[in-house]
Amino acid sequence: MRTAGLTMNDVWAHRVLRERGVETYRLEGVAAELGVMVESLDLKHRGKEENYRPYLHMTGELRSVTPAAALPFGISQVTYSPGQGEKVDAFYEFDDQQLVVLAGKGYFTSGFTVPEQITGIEWELPATADMLVLAPSGARTEGDVPVVFTQIHGIGGLEIDIESSGYDLAGYFADHSKDGASRAEAVVDVRGLKARADAINSLFTEDELGLDTEAQQVVAVPAPDAAPVADGMSARLRQIEADIAAEREQYQSERASTEGTTENLYKQRVAPALQTGEEQEEPLAPPVPAREAQRDPSLDLSELEEQEQEARPREVKPAPDLDELKHQVTRRAADLAFGEDGGQSLGS
Repeated sequence: MRTAGLTMNDVWAHRVLRERGVETYRLEGVAAELGVMVESLDLKHRGKEENYRPYLHMTGELRSVTPAAALPFGISQVTYSPGQGEKVDAFYEFDDQQLVVLAGKGYFTSGFTVPEQITGIEWELPATADMLVLAPSGARTEGDVPVVFTQIHGIGGLEIDIESSGYDLAGYFADHSKDGASRAEAVVDVRGLKARADAINSLFTEDELGLDTEAQQVVAVPAPDAAPVADGMSARLRQIEADIAAEREQYQSERASTEGTTENLYKQRVAPALQTGEEQEEPLAPPVPAREAQRDPSLDLSELEEQEQEARPREVKPAPDLDELKHQVTRRAADLAFGEDGGQSLGS
């Protein structure tokens, strides 16, 4: 007999377990076969420690559970409506012989893909399950059927292979051995192209430089007319550099005016202190005699003192008043008169 099933995490399963006087049958570790509607199948690889061994990751929905032996009340299968079953994740491992077959079918070529005909169909996968069977009511009226709750062990990570499942999936893969370059060669080509592309890191894009248009102009015009094209290119580059410099300056000014940024803290706290320190500091120059002595060690002390006196700023005397000026003029006139008389007396 087939009957619709419920999952063990359903609220009714817990209520049945708490009820007293209800006839129930609980079975654990029952060997069963799952009917799984396969939705997707992806080819993946293990880690480096397992030498990147390939495997298949299958996802699908549980549609039926068929126990190896019949359940109480003659239940042979538990079914689930579409959308009501649990999600199933299974991992199919290839054995060494299957890997040899895959390599012969062009596994290392770029066109090697998972066949589409093995998805969208129902698979039968081995598993173990715990089951709770709720007996019909005591009256056993017509139409009463038992209720079955199921819980699949490891439904999120079933591990299967050709021996446990009976499916030789390597035989479903198409032969891509003659489809072109191998996957390893394609990887080498991609790496080489990337290395060559990264060798030149241009500051400007092709759209900014207008390489396509200007290259066509250079090819179209004769060689003597290539100078205007080069001048236009230089002008374009200068304009782009000016735009970039303006954008950079605007960005820095915005950062300096934005509170909380590093530039703002420097402008508000560090820069004023540095400017004040520069204004206060004055270079201390050695006196002239010392500098001269450094250049000419043969100078003696007297010469150094004379040079130091000459280098000192002369004192500016205050301007004399009117009486003092008159007195100086009178004294100067007397000195001149005395000089003339003395000359005559000497001459006589």
